[in-house]
Amino acid sequence: MTRSGRAAAGVVSTLALATALAGCGSAGSDADTLTVYSAQHESLVRTMLEDFTEETGIELEFRDANDSELANQIIEEGEASPADVFLTENSPAIGVLDREGLLAPLDEETLDQVGEAYRPSSGNWVGFAARSTALIYNPSEIAEEELPASMLDLAGPEWEGRVAIAAGGADFQAIVSAVLALEGEDATREWLAGLQRNAEIYASNTAIMKAVDEGEVPVGITYHYYWFRDQAENGLIGDDAELHYFGNQDPGAFVSVSGAGVLASSDKQEQAQKLVAYLTAAKAQEQLAGSKALEYAVGTGTASAGDLPPLEELGAPVVDPGGLDAPKVTELMQEAGLL
Repeated sequence: MTRSGRAAAGVVSTLALATALAGCGSAGSDADTLTVYSAQHESLVRTMLEDFTEETGIELEFRDANDSELANQIIEEGEASPADVFLTENSPAIGVLDREGLLAPLDEETLDQVGEAYRPSSGNWVGFAARSTALIYNPSEIAEEELPASMLDLAGPEWEGRVAIAAGGADFQAIVSAVLALEGEDATREWLAGLQRNAEIYASNTAIMKAVDEGEVPVGITYHYYWFRDQAENGLIGDDAELHYFGNQDPGAFVSVSGAGVLASSDKQEQAQKLVAYLTAAKAQEQLAGSKALEYAVGTGTASAGDLPPLEELGAPVVDPGGLDAPKVTELMQEAGLL
């Protein structure tokens, strides 16, 4: 596939029709049903909320699409939005709603169930899962000692044609938002300009893993769990690839948070608060840790899947997940010709 072809094949999602949680149906009155706009992986959310309706009597209806699409939908709908709860894959989209004043403050008890690194300073939403940035590489193409010391080094001329990114995806754009928060606008602009020269653009993180595995490019920027999931499935795509963690508070060690928030416009505040509290409590967090998702649990005292390097050992930079500027990232990536 050509570079332009890969760019054109970027992630495209359409707003799905409301779908009820399997086994729950749409029985019950409207007063007993929450509408959840969800951009996180459908299987993970359904697993974490598997017993929610049975335990609370509250039915759930889902509308599934990507982060920015759902955030824009909520903004357009305004006070008339049917959404009660918003769940994101990465945090920049929910941060947009927070800054627009569209989220209700969460109960302190809910916030206290998650470490401070995984919730915004505003207290208007909270993390319920996390994923670490990593560099996937092919040891047959490049030795580990030849890997860059920082993700920012990938903008250097020596990396021309040698790095893969999924520029159109919410994952990569969240990583760019961390670079912006940590390094500032000028440094981010310079880094993106270097990637525009150097990077091969792929449609997804899975496509990046396959390209690295097959030797099309030696390295790619991704999140950890794509590789771990593949390894759990016998390495069908990335059997010749490995992961490298930058650590040292590098932007390339950024940990992205999936966020959960209650819409201020919802007339079911009590039920919606219960849902977010449930997601961050021990049972749902243990469901996450035991699932095939292989994302990180962020609930205090809940250990993530055993195969994952512990979050506290990743050397992630300190970033307020509520301070990530999605609109500015879009502007800078468009300016660089990456969108």
